[in-house]
Amino acid sequence: MSNAQLATVQPVETLAVPESLDGRDGTNRGAIENSQLSARNDLDAVRAWLSNYADTKTTFDNYRKEAERLLLWAVVQLGKPLSSLTHEDLLVFKTFLVDPQPASRWVSANGGKYARGDERWRPFNGPLLPASQRQALIILNAMFTWLVNAGYLRGNPMALLRQRAKRSAPRVTRYLSTSLWDEVKLFVEQLPRDTDAQRAYYARCRWLTTLFYLQGMRISEVAGGQMGSFFRRLGADGKDQWWLETLGKGDKERIVPVSVELVQELRSYRTQNGLAALPTRSEETPLVIPFKGRNRCLSRSAIHDAIKGIFSGAASWLRARGPAFADRADELERASAHWLRHTAGSHQADGGVDLRTIRDNLGHVSLNTTSLYLHTEDDARHKETVNRHRMNWDAGRTKDDEPGNAP
Repeated sequence: MSNAQLATVQPVETLAVPESLDGRDGTNRGAIENSQLSARNDLDAVRAWLSNYADTKTTFDNYRKEAERLLLWAVVQLGKPLSSLTHEDLLVFKTFLVDPQPASRWVSANGGKYARGDERWRPFNGPLLPASQRQALIILNAMFTWLVNAGYLRGNPMALLRQRAKRSAPRVTRYLSTSLWDEVKLFVEQLPRDTDAQRAYYARCRWLTTLFYLQGMRISEVAGGQMGSFFRRLGADGKDQWWLETLGKGDKERIVPVSVELVQELRSYRTQNGLAALPTRSEETPLVIPFKGRNRCLSRSAIHDAIKGIFSGAASWLRARGPAFADRADELERASAHWLRHTAGSHQADGGVDLRTIRDNLGHVSLNTTSLYLHTEDDARHKETVNRHRMNWDAGRTKDDEPGNAP
């Protein structure tokens, strides 16, 4: 492939780089005898780095995305191998991230997300926000550091970029206040239920918001979860406890307390979908049942779109109530599935749930082997979570709204 043929960008798995640009003679290459990699070109070296993250899809996808952008930019736009990039080149790349140009080469049409094999695929869906720009540089710095440690590169040009002083971690702001969360619930409850399709949509919306909020789950955990992951065991008081087993970040398993309230919602959702009220331990039905093809788990993007649809619908519903609700509607338009995870954690903390309980429920810190024997601590965590952290679907309903009290 000639340099002229590199006018269009391609995913790295199908990219063929000419010898003059593949880095075999890069000016920043380390001595071959000192390299701990079998890679002899930049693309293979990047693939070797990425292989360290192959078992964690989200991390792998994010790291590949940033490495791919830099590699393609160096080869296609700058006409240099990755292993020849200098400090000055990376300053230009920082500016490029703010607004990738020419857009026809780098940005997908209409900001759409296309499969990597689709000819409409591009490395960017639009300019990166400041937080995404910083994250890109952090990931690339880690890649360069690894390549230096492996002996593939002599030095890390990324390390010369001026870094802002590290700030203390800000408080979580991407969550819904209690009053705004109540608006979301009210919106879901007023959804029409006249037809089978409307009833199915209402059931999914109610189940999704309940599951994300009460369990504080990540979108990948919901997308990949199965009904058979619900189980019950006897607590210290001899009564049944319900739990949900989930596979979290870094393939770490955890169990999250399940309240009677969630079990009731589970029964209702399953019954609406023609299933037995409670799942069996080996059941492979997805946690969120597709409208078509029941045994196929929804993708993370499908779950994301479903939650965004609820928030968008709630925002339109609020705007229809008048200008006084515009700010609330704007906040909901920004919200995503991950906001529900933050909302769950924030509301638990505000409700007095012990921070160690929240930590274990959300899976922020893995438990050590000793915790396998701490059943009394599990009992306390279960009781505290299900007693203090509630969905309260009927909280906004007045006494006059109760069935049988119609005027």
